[in-house]
Amino acid sequence: MSKCKRKNFKRFDQINVIPFIDIMLVLLVMVLTTATFIKQGVIPVNLPQAKATDKQDTKKEVTVYVNAKGELFFEKNRVNLKQLEAKLATISKSQTVVLRSDKESKFQDFVNVMDILKKLGHEQLYIVTKK
Repeated sequence: MSKCKRKNFKRFDQINVIPFIDIMLVLLVMVLTTATFIKQGVIPVNLPQAKATDKQDTKKEVTVYVNAKGELFFEKNRVNLKQLEAKLATISKSQTVVLRSDKESKFQDFVNVMDILKKLGHEQLYIVTKK
């Protein structure tokens, strides 16, 4: 009887890696198809990094830039805080505002822009970062 039991069991000398490779290929395909690529803006800013990002398709958007020197830009035009507030007051509150702030800029510049957006009631805001 002990001879029969030995014949029923196989000895495993190797590990089958094909299922592992299949899983890795599926994960690779999922990552490549769901990856989003950041659209680079016109004003050169060195974006800060974030671990979690959420990119949604935005149809109507305006872009506000803060460069490393603390200069503000509305779309491609340089503005000061009062001009920025006036321009943001003319756009619809449902329109998306994209904020691209250089990581070397002062935090106060970022807060000033956020204060203007809050004061005007803009809730559709995206802050662009590098992943």
